[in-house]
Amino acid sequence: MQAAQTPDSGARNALGDEPSAYLRQHAGNPVHWQPFGDQAFADAAARDVPVFLSIGYAACHWCHVMAHESFEDQAVADYLNEHFVALKVDREERPDVDSVYMAATQAISGEGGWPMSVFLTPEGLAFYAGTYYPPRPLPGRPSFLQVLEAVHDAWSERRNGVEQNAQALAQNMGQAQLSTAVRLDGPPGILDPELLPAAVRSLALSEDPDAGGFGAAPKFPPSAVLEFLLRHAATPSETAGEARAMAGRALAGMARSALFDQLDGGFARYSVTRDWSVPHFEKMLYDNAQLLRVYVHWVRLGGTDDLPAEEAADAAGRTAGWMLASLGLGSAAGALASSLDADSVINGVHHEGGTYLWTVPDLEDVLGSDDAAAVARIMNVGKEGTVSELGSPLHPARALAPEETALWNRVRPRLLAARDHRPQPARDDKVVAGWNGLAVAALAEAGAVLDEPGLVDAAVRIGGYLEQVHWKPDAARLVRVSHAGTARGIGGLLEDYAFCAEGFLALFSVTGDARWYRLAESLIAAARARFIVDGGLADTAGESLPVTNAQGGRPGLEPFDGATPSGAAAFAGVLLSYAALSGSAEHRALAGNILSLLPPIATRAPRAVGWLLATAQAAAEGPVEAAVVGSSGPARDELHRALLQSPSPGLVIAVGDEAAAADEEGDSSIVPLLRGRTAGAGGAPLVYLCRDMVCDRPVGSVPEVLERLNRGPAWS
Repeated sequence: MQAAQTPDSGARNALGDEPSAYLRQHAGNPVHWQPFGDQAFADAAARDVPVFLSIGYAACHWCHVMAHESFEDQAVADYLNEHFVALKVDREERPDVDSVYMAATQAISGEGGWPMSVFLTPEGLAFYAGTYYPPRPLPGRPSFLQVLEAVHDAWSERRNGVEQNAQALAQNMGQAQLSTAVRLDGPPGILDPELLPAAVRSLALSEDPDAGGFGAAPKFPPSAVLEFLLRHAATPSETAGEARAMAGRALAGMARSALFDQLDGGFARYSVTRDWSVPHFEKMLYDNAQLLRVYVHWVRLGGTDDLPAEEAADAAGRTAGWMLASLGLGSAAGALASSLDADSVINGVHHEGGTYLWTVPDLEDVLGSDDAAAVARIMNVGKEGTVSELGSPLHPARALAPEETALWNRVRPRLLAARDHRPQPARDDKVVAGWNGLAVAALAEAGAVLDEPGLVDAAVRIGGYLEQVHWKPDAARLVRVSHAGTARGIGGLLEDYAFCAEGFLALFSVTGDARWYRLAESLIAAARARFIVDGGLADTAGESLPVTNAQGGRPGLEPFDGATPSGAAAFAGVLLSYAALSGSAEHRALAGNILSLLPPIATRAPRAVGWLLATAQAAAEGPVEAAVVGSSGPARDELHRALLQSPSPGLVIAVGDEAAAADEEGDSSIVPLLRGRTAGAGGAPLVYLCRDMVCDRPVGSVPEVLERLNRGPAWS
C-alpha cells in the first residue's frame, strides 16, 4: 500500500476567487479547501488519501457553527490538510452533488442535514458520513477531530474493507434508482380515479388540525401538497371539502405564526416547533415563491372562515413585496437572490434570528409602555425569550380582533423602521435559474389575481434576465447559476428547465405574449434532449464522474418532492400544460408516463409527492384549455381577467386577436390553441373552452364563461 503523501508545499485554501457566497465564507479558513471538481479528486488519488466533502449553504446556521468551532481551528485544519483533500460544496449551486451524497449520508448514518460531512474514496464513493460534528465529544456523538482520526486509521489500516463497503453502498444506491425509474418509451398508464380522493384521506391522517400543516416538529411549509389540496378542492367530489379545510387550516396557521415575518412579509424556512412559533430563520426564495403562489390560489378559490381571502391576499402581497425589496438585484437587471441568512452578526457574534427577536423593553423603547404592553400581549412576547436571551419573534398565532388589527397596523411601520436599524442577515446574491422560474410564475399570477400590474412587470423583468443570461439558445442549454449578471458553472438540472418553463408558460397566460410560449417550448425540447436517455428520465445530465460513480454508475431520478417539487413532477406539469396549449399528444403521453410513478406512493406517502398529485388533478380535469380571441380592449381584458381568476385545476389560457388566430394552419408563429379560432361580429371577443383541442360553443360574456367553467364543457 502506498503511504499517504503530505500536502504539497504550495497547497492553500482555493475558495477566495469562487463566486459562491457560501464558499467565500470559508475562504479565510486555515483548511486547504478546494471546490468540487476533477482536479481535487486527482489530487486525492495522487496523494493516496480520502476526500473530505463538506456540503452546506450560505444561510445555514449550523454550517456557521461548525465552521467557527472546527474549520477555523488551526489544529483541526492541520490534521485535515495532512490526511485528506478537503472539498467545499454549495448545495444550491451543485444540487446534483448534494442529492447523491445526502442519500449516502442517510444510508450510512440514518440522519441527514447540513452541514453534511462525507468521506469519499478518490473515485467519489462514500464510505463514512454524518452531519454536524462538535469540537468536543458529546454523549453519542464524537468530536470532529476524533472522526478524522478514526477515518484516517480505517483508511490506512483497513483499506480493503473500506473500499468494499464503499463499492457495496454505490451498488445499492444504483439498485435503488431502478426502483424509481420511469420509462417514457411506452404507452402511459391510466390513473385510477379513486387515487386522488384516497390521497386526500391519507393526508388527513397526518394533519395537525390544531396548528395546521402535517406531522410534528420540525415542521416545514407543505407548499406542493397545498397546491394539490387547492386543486382538489376546486373540483366537485366527496373529498373536496376536506381538502379545502386542511389547506385553509395550514395556510391560516402559517400566516399568523412566527414562520411569517409579521413586520416585513416573507416566510422562514421551517419551524422547530409544532405550532410554528419558533422558526429556523433563513428566508429562501424557493419557499417564498411557492408560498406566494399557494396563497394567491387560495384567494382565487375564495378562502374560508379559517382564512378569509382578504387576509390571504394581504399575506401574499406582503410576501411578494418582500421578495422584490429584499431579494431583488438591481445590478442583475431584475433577477432575485437566493436567500437571507438565518444569523445576524451582533457585536461580532452570530445570533440565529437576532434581527427578528423582541423583548418587552425593546417594544417599550419604540412604542412607549402602553402600546408596548398591548403589542407584547397580542404578539406573544413574554418576559422570557422563546428563542434566546434576545427575545421572541412577533406572531399572534390566531386571528386578531378588529381593534387589535387597528393597533397592529398603526405600530407596525414604527417597529419595522426600528428593526431596519439593527444588524441585518447577510444575503446570498447568487441567481438560481429554477428558483427564479418559480418566482416568475408566482409573481405573474399574483399580479393578475391581486390586480397588481407591478408584480407582472417584475415577472417579465425576471423572465427577461433568465432568457438573456441563463439560456444559451445556440447550445440549447440552460445554466443553473449566475453571479453579477454572468452565468457560469454546471448546466441546469431537470428542475431548472421545468421551473423556468413553468414560469414562462404562466407569463404567457397572463400577458398573452407568445414570446414566453416559444421560450418555454425551447426549454421543453432541450430538456427532452438532455434528460431523456434510452427511454428513461434523469435529474441530471451526468456533469460529474465521481457523482455518477457514487450511485453505481446509474443516472438518478428523485420522484419525491423536497423543499421544491421534484424535477420529474415539475416536468410532468410543464409537459401537461404545453400539451394543452399545443395539442401535442406526444407531450401529454410523456406527462402520463411520469405520472405512472404515483400509484405505489400516492396513498402511502402523499406528503412526498404533492406536485405529482397536483399534476394528476389537472390531468383529471383535462386540463381545460381557454382561447380568448378578439380585438384588444376592455371587453377582451374582462374575459381574460375572469379566466385568470378561475381556480380550475391546471387551466391554460391563450389570448390573441382574430387576425393572428385565423391565420393559416401552417403558420408556426401561432400558438396552436388559438389557431383557427374566430371572434364575434365586429371583432367582439369570444372565449373557447376546450379539452384536447375539442371546443364547446364559444361564449362572449363573463357570466357565460364562469357558468361553463363551473359545469364543464357540454361534452364532458
